[in-house]
Amino acid sequence: MSLNSTGKADEDERREDVAVAAVERQDSREVDEGKGTWKHAAFHVATTIATPAAYAPLPFALASLGWPLGVSSLVGATLATWYSSLLIASLWRWNGKKQITYRHLAESIFGFWGYWSIAFFQQVASLGNNIAIQIAAGSSLKAVYKHYHKDGTLTLQHFIIFFGAFELFLSQLPDIHSLRWVNALCTFSTIGFAGTTIGVTLYNGENMDRKSVSYSVQGSSSLKRFKAFNALGAIAFSFGDAMLPEIQNTVKEPAKKNMYKGVSAAYTVIILTYWQLAFCGYWAFGSEVQPYILASLTVPEWTIVMANLFAVIQISGCYQIYCRPTYAYFENNMLRSKTASYFPLKNCLIRLVCTSIYIVLITLIAAAMPFFGDFVSICGAIGFTPLDFVFPAIAYLKSGRMPKNMELRLSVQLLNLAIATWFSVVAVLGCIGAVRFIVEDIKTYKFFHDL
Repeated sequence: MSLNSTGKADEDERREDVAVAAVERQDSREVDEGKGTWKHAAFHVATTIATPAAYAPLPFALASLGWPLGVSSLVGATLATWYSSLLIASLWRWNGKKQITYRHLAESIFGFWGYWSIAFFQQVASLGNNIAIQIAAGSSLKAVYKHYHKDGTLTLQHFIIFFGAFELFLSQLPDIHSLRWVNALCTFSTIGFAGTTIGVTLYNGENMDRKSVSYSVQGSSSLKRFKAFNALGAIAFSFGDAMLPEIQNTVKEPAKKNMYKGVSAAYTVIILTYWQLAFCGYWAFGSEVQPYILASLTVPEWTIVMANLFAVIQISGCYQIYCRPTYAYFENNMLRSKTASYFPLKNCLIRLVCTSIYIVLITLIAAAMPFFGDFVSICGAIGFTPLDFVFPAIAYLKSGRMPKNMELRLSVQLLNLAIATWFSVVAVLGCIGAVRFIVEDIKTYKFFHDL
């Protein structure tokens, strides 16, 4: 390369840096700069993904698939979502501008329909996830209550309402970054829940008659197919994270590098917890394992109480992160008007009303239809599969941020197309299985049934 061409390349690079710096200054005027470190990002990502409601159903999912297909599905989903999360993080400034929400990222790549498609899937994921985890939190609170008051009269619905009231209180915190210490506690609770539950599961398994444990998938051939479809949706749910750009917006520069480290740290926690609990739970109870693993545990009781308390603490933070896209919509349309800015008390009242409507709706559905496993599957199929598997793969291809090496470029293209295609199929199958079991449960149980 000649000196002239080298000088021209350096000049072009300097101009690009100046342009990016100008965009960054503009962004800083429009959006608050992130303040979080990679550790904060890890707390948020781990809290969002690794909830007890996410990995407690994994032994049941393996029981619905059997050892070979179950293990391969779990390992494959782990690697695919880790890869997809890194793709989303890499698109932070793909066009020189911050993409502060998942919807804005989709709009910048796919236009109008990208924005509203992601808004729809994100809302489905948010609502479905929070219904499922509120049922799980209510179940854990009821289990603790029954330990101390075996003849108590409070029902599952009471504890779902109690948890909803606590979430309404937390919902008055302004943003995700304000939840960083809550989510740090939630991350440690994730590790505590996993460690306790794995230990108690192994203890229960060792004290059972191993000859009575069967690993064959139960039911007719038709039922086995629907169970398998349902299990695929549950596994997709267990890796649900529809908030990566929103989390990355709370991270200080260099945001990409910090997010890469945060995501990788979070997935280290996920691998250490998900795989062990899934494999141990299925080994211990076989095809008789319950959709919520804690319901299968019997002794020692004090450790089961501890695991349930860890679950409630962790779920409280996850619930909040998934509320935020809905809250942000109301804030953008109601709280940021010129009139509202002169009346801080009015802002608080509007926020209280909006958050109350959201949480009352979630609480009502969770209390009326406390079918935990079914909501997990349908939420994973319709909400999380498009957001966590399909969209990242095709968005990265569409953005043009491909490696220059032709062999590497071809490998990335084939990998992304394979992920998008396969998980589109998983979304359809998971939805079919979940709807089928919801219909069956509604026939069997009455609304507001105390499970």
